[in-house]
Amino acid sequence: KLRQYDLFKHLFPLTDHVLEQEEQHFPIQFVMQGLVNTDSRIREDKPVTPAFLFAVFLWEPVRKAFEERVLQGLIPQTAMFDAADSVLAQQLRKISIPRRFSGPMKEIWNLQLRLERGRNAKKARRLIEHPRFRAAYDFLLLRAESGEVESSQAEWWTRYQEGQPELQQKPKKKASGRKNYRSRNRQRKPGGNGNSQS
Repeated sequence: KLRQYDLFKHLFPLTDHVLEQEEQHFPIQFVMQGLVNTDSRIREDKPVTPAFLFAVFLWEPVRKAFEERVLQGLIPQTAMFDAADSVLAQQLRKISIPRRFSGPMKEIWNLQLRLERGRNAKKARRLIEHPRFRAAYDFLLLRAESGEVESSQAEWWTRYQEGQPELQQKPKKKASGRKNYRSRNRQRKPGGNGNSQS
């Protein structure tokens, strides 16, 4: 409806621009599927965070900016950080996105690289303990569902989780963010002033 009434471009201009250049129904299918999945979660009384929706809306601008930076010679992790910061800086000129949302958004985006590359038992075990793993995994499922990445990538992570019985028995800790920062800072205090980024 927002696009129909010409309002979406005023809220998310970068996203609106890439939606006009869709190829084989992407990225519009990705955004629409994200909205459909969110509606389903609400109906099932499951938690929904604005950070995930914002991450969906801005993913295609971030992905394109990431690819440009990789072509310029940046390593993937640096390219993703830089792309995320650049897109968010432009988006913030239109609407306010609190840091409690922008931090998780960047984590979801950055974890896509690790999910794509970390498909071995050692890396997977470490990655699955990340507080944003579940959101990043759901994001990868959405990318596979809309045809952006091979479905085998998401299927590998699904099978891996199914093969870890303790993941089914032990509830994941909530990724509250603020407590984690204080905890890490307390642990690092004797060694100096280490900084952590959400």
